[in-house]
Amino acid sequence: MSTRVIAHNTIIQIIGKIISVALGLLALGMMTRYLGQEQFGWYITVISFLTFAGILTDFGFIPVSAQMLSEPEHDKTKLFRNLIGFRLATAIIFLGLAPLAALFFPYPTIVKQAIALTAVAFIGVAINQVFFGLYQTKLKMHIPTIGELTGRIVLVVGLWLLINLKSGFIPIMMVVVLNSLSYTLILWIAAKKYTAVSPAFDWAVWQTIMKKMWPVAIAIIFNVVYLKGDAIILSIFKSQSEVGIYGAAYRVIDILAQTAMMIMGVIMPLLAYNWSRNLKEEFKKYYQQAFDIIMLMAVPIIIGLIMLADKIMIFVAGSEFADASRPLQILAIAIFGVYLGAVFGHVAVAINRQKQTLWIYISDAILTLIGYLYFVPRFGMSGAAWMTVFSELYAGFLLWLTIRYYSQEKIQLKTFGKILLSGLAMSAALWSTKSTGLFIQLPVACLAYLMAIFSLGAVSRQTIKDVFTLKTKNQAAPPT
Repeated sequence: MSTRVIAHNTIIQIIGKIISVALGLLALGMMTRYLGQEQFGWYITVISFLTFAGILTDFGFIPVSAQMLSEPEHDKTKLFRNLIGFRLATAIIFLGLAPLAALFFPYPTIVKQAIALTAVAFIGVAINQVFFGLYQTKLKMHIPTIGELTGRIVLVVGLWLLINLKSGFIPIMMVVVLNSLSYTLILWIAAKKYTAVSPAFDWAVWQTIMKKMWPVAIAIIFNVVYLKGDAIILSIFKSQSEVGIYGAAYRVIDILAQTAMMIMGVIMPLLAYNWSRNLKEEFKKYYQQAFDIIMLMAVPIIIGLIMLADKIMIFVAGSEFADASRPLQILAIAIFGVYLGAVFGHVAVAINRQKQTLWIYISDAILTLIGYLYFVPRFGMSGAAWMTVFSELYAGFLLWLTIRYYSQEKIQLKTFGKILLSGLAMSAALWSTKSTGLFIQLPVACLAYLMAIFSLGAVSRQTIKDVFTLKTKNQAAPPT
């Protein structure tokens, strides 16, 4: 597998992700302007509550599915069908309990009704995780990109129609459900080209899946405390308007954070493939590439969010959400931890060291929960944002050290240093154009960053040539 093939695969996803991010931000802006602070707070409460329940039942399906489908000892068709069956059963059971649990929370009745309705969408999200594992293994991640774009188009068009009809909150949530189900439908139909997709319920295979999955499942159960505990606790102690303001900032972070998972989704099967076959040099190459690519994206995102937070929030969500700029600046720092966690969390699965990272997630969850319970009632969304920063950086750096110990591979920081210097050039460009509008600052800053990146050699000419030179020889994916 050449760098060119990985790069082409990644570029397709990046282009799709850029369009998807634009549509996601458009949908966010439509909802914030139409719903206002309080009702958008309802939306954030519904999504956060169900995301909390969904992550509790995540079990690490995306990386574990990709890893198991990359390993030579499994019957791929039988395994995949049982992954679908296992995921469907667990999602229905646990997400089915979420609306019952919501009855015990101090939410408005309409929020509890929306939780019951929107649980259907999260069952679709759960099934998507198995398909992601399949497409990662096949290096066909353009299919999830198409599915995501389809869902986002459904969402934007649906919102536009309902806003023009002056519909209420529940119909808005129905469009959110339709967005999710259309995404799942695309992934399900496309998967038939590669394997049988009907669910299977073979207990022996389920035991194999659970044996592989339980360390990741425990890690994710503790993950949920620091990933979504902020919004849940905020929704209990503070007003729905404050939840809405914080949620608007967090949604921007959420949309941007998906980029790291997308890139690692491309590289993770290659890491697992080469590690499982003791191809250490190839593993080392992809490991370093993963870190460099992730940092190449993280640095300008963090700088841009911090320096342009006020303009971004007013543009995205409207002047009513201008106060979201402060939590956005704080949460931007967490992006670094999120991106580190994406790299080293995926590598942990690739090298079968999930168990050895459990202590990180458990300790992080305990410390962060204590922090949320202390700081959120006192400082509201600022307390939630700073504890989120702590939790992400804590997990990211400790995962880095743990993977370094078990893989015996050191990340080289020479390219990262060049990326940081390029970030300084971008910062200078933003500062010198601060009196202008957002759509002047962004292109100037991006140009300054790219010029610095190429001038310093953070991205080599050979890599660019590999990406853009079309060769007649087909490159094959790792056998599955």
